[in-house]
Amino acid sequence: MILVPAARVERWVANFGDRHGGAVLAVRDGALAGTAEDGSDFAAVLPFDASYDGPPDAAAFAGAVASAVPSDWGVLLVRKGGFAVARMAGETFAESKTGQRHVQGRTKAGGQSQQRFARRRGNQARQAYEAAADHAARILGAGSRPVVVGGDHAAVDEVLGDPRLGALSVVDPWLPVPDPRRGILEQAVRDACAARFEVRNAEETS
Repeated sequence: MILVPAARVERWVANFGDRHGGAVLAVRDGALAGTAEDGSDFAAVLPFDASYDGPPDAAAFAGAVASAVPSDWGVLLVRKGGFAVARMAGETFAESKTGQRHVQGRTKAGGQSQQRFARRRGNQARQAYEAAADHAARILGAGSRPVVVGGDHAAVDEVLGDPRLGALSVVDPWLPVPDPRRGILEQAVRDACAARFEVRNAEETS
């Protein structure tokens, strides 16, 4: 999967055609599709689970990518080592918070020492998830706004299991980020707002 921001969509499609001897565009199943002379193809979908029903044209699709970004949405990134949460107004940060919590790594000790270590590690992780849920509830509120999530699947599921976050609507894409810090959060916002291109080169199908 290739993430392409709205401003680069037209150039990306043009470059695809240049590399593969020209391409014919079509709209299929809510996505912009391109088929090249050499048999390569791509399918591009809009962010936030939006469906594209415009003309088979790169400029029109680029405009739809920008228009698909909601006026009120959120980002939630969680790993054992930290979290980041933001409420967005389009592509502008309305409110955000990042935080790091220490969670010990694994140990090679055995017996009772290992059990005590596992309990301590579990408590640290639980406290980190509770802190993430508290900030998410405060920043994202109880509304049904769309939210893009990422980090560690189990950690995100723990936080989203908080009843205060039950009305949030999780949308694609999943963002496989490292420990969330401010720079990671800012990149996650850019990725969430980008079109997603799946490319199949001719040599892969021969």
